[in-house]
Amino acid sequence: MGSNERIDPWSSNQSTDYDRIIEKFGLDIVDPSSLPNPGILHRRGIVFAHRDLDVVTSCMASGSPFGVLTGLMPSGKMHLGHSMVIDQVKWFQEQGGDVTVTVADLEALATRGTSLLDGREKAINEYVLNYAALGLEPSKTRIYFQSRRPSVQSLGFILGRKTNISEFEAIYGFSGDTNLAHVQAPLIQAGDIIHPQLDDFGGLRPIVVPVGIDQDPHIRLTRSLAQKTNWFNVKPRKSGGLTVSLSVQDENSLQLGISKDGKIDSPVRKKLFDTIGKILTDLGFSDIIPNQKYGTLEVLGASLSDKSLIRMSLLRYERELGGLGLAPPCSTYHRFAVGMTGGKMSSSKPETTIFMDDSSDQVAKKIRKAVSGGQPTVEEHRRHGGDCSRDVAFQYLQFFFEEDDNSLSEIRSNYESGSMLAGEIKQICIDSATEWLANLKEKRDQWVGNLDEFIASDSR
Repeated sequence: MGSNERIDPWSSNQSTDYDRIIEKFGLDIVDPSSLPNPGILHRRGIVFAHRDLDVVTSCMASGSPFGVLTGLMPSGKMHLGHSMVIDQVKWFQEQGGDVTVTVADLEALATRGTSLLDGREKAINEYVLNYAALGLEPSKTRIYFQSRRPSVQSLGFILGRKTNISEFEAIYGFSGDTNLAHVQAPLIQAGDIIHPQLDDFGGLRPIVVPVGIDQDPHIRLTRSLAQKTNWFNVKPRKSGGLTVSLSVQDENSLQLGISKDGKIDSPVRKKLFDTIGKILTDLGFSDIIPNQKYGTLEVLGASLSDKSLIRMSLLRYERELGGLGLAPPCSTYHRFAVGMTGGKMSSSKPETTIFMDDSSDQVAKKIRKAVSGGQPTVEEHRRHGGDCSRDVAFQYLQFFFEEDDNSLSEIRSNYESGSMLAGEIKQICIDSATEWLANLKEKRDQWVGNLDEFIASDSR
């Protein structure tokens, strides 16, 4: 990929060639029809790709527990782009998920020089207040600070044993002059993503992380690290079915039937295979071919859709044997909302975005100056129509402010036909944004002084 197609969690230069990203990084396309009560971001193709989202939708269908994790960087003001993630988190919560929110105060210190004290003040008064106003349910939300949760840091170090500098160079582009705190930050973030599965924070269950595509390097790293810790792998067979195979490591060789002299300990291996066989039988699979010598069990009647069910059962067994038993995180990816000036939204560039506390005058001024998809003259516009793919006002209605799909479709049709002028669509956006922000302010005012309900006990 060229430099203009980078996927870098810290870069302001991001690719929007989504089809190529899907192909290059092996993502699956989101099918809104497969989702219960899909939100506007799903229906409009803004949440466009995923990894293992079917694992989570299966939990929704069966009423099984699942968690949602998101994070915030407490180093700037909250703007519209940030609300896209909370909209998705809220949707998952409404479908039964419990929510964990990471305040990345250690990462903000390492990568942006934000002190822990300043990070806490910014997180609570800027982000948590808006998260509450946007509709997260406090009884199902726990917000914590990285610096206050040692188990996250410990897990980051444990997972760090499963990677090396070469992998970091490949994923992030790190080099010899990269700050070591910057190198450590992804491991802490991996700990953030994985730790809700620990018994102290809800136990083993699928965890889904909704992010912009620029955060996929963190997801790929974390999935890789989790899978490297697993004692049992579940993979498709070439001729159909699934194969369960042992992953023998220094820390589990005795439990998996390898004696200290490196030979197979037949009694231990037999007991292990008997237990795995019973787990598979209890799940409803009967056609199983074990090979204790090679450490595999062929599950002939299983399909790809059974992979998660088998994997979660084996992770529970791994924990009984003393392993970590960590499931790789699921994820969804959303398109970037364009900034007012046509580039990326940025808290450090107020002209590029709408902040949650902008006044109606500020909003109107920004939208009137925003990039337009209209033609140079009224006559040309009436003849050729507007370009919604370039028009910021239309895209903000599409991403944030217009809930009704039929109304949005009518606006698109009128604008593209030329019957609606650029100034008119901007005015619709101004009116909608002003109402949206007024409602948000009203809800913020209701939550002032009551935000402790959202803060986890170890971070108060």
